[in-house]
Amino acid sequence: MARAALSLGGNIGDVRATIADALRHLEATGARVVARSSDYRTRPWGKTDQPDFTNVSAVVETVHPPLKLLEICLDVERQLGRVRHERWGPRLIDIDLIAYDNVRMDTPELTLPHRHAHERGFVLIPLAEIAPDLLIGDRTVADLAARFANDPIEKL
Repeated sequence: MARAALSLGGNIGDVRATIADALRHLEATGARVVARSSDYRTRPWGKTDQPDFTNVSAVVETVHPPLKLLEICLDVERQLGRVRHERWGPRLIDIDLIAYDNVRMDTPELTLPHRHAHERGFVLIPLAEIAPDLLIGDRTVADLAARFANDPIEKL
């Protein structure tokens, strides 16, 4: 069974309940949650004129290969009401596949590890709580997260 790291978040509606629903949906597809971070309040990234986000990281065990897991994540987003209006805009739920075992891939559909994970405190800080030794590229999540220690990321 493979292990995958996910980043979940949103800033519309009851995000904490939506994240819990998303994790339940993922488990129903055969992606068993083995670790879940605390909830974090984070500032928007990319498009900053919107409400703060709530972000969580999860590690799942799955039999699904990476592209199938991505497909499942996108389907869960749709089931929970996600509509993609604009890049980095407000959203009910976002589920990103950050890493999948030691797989490295770069396809039009998926890049592993996630191409922007090393730049995003809202991904790294929650992930460091549950998987500090996970490698993103050639560095651990804990090492990468350290540079965001002074960011306004608040544990809820």
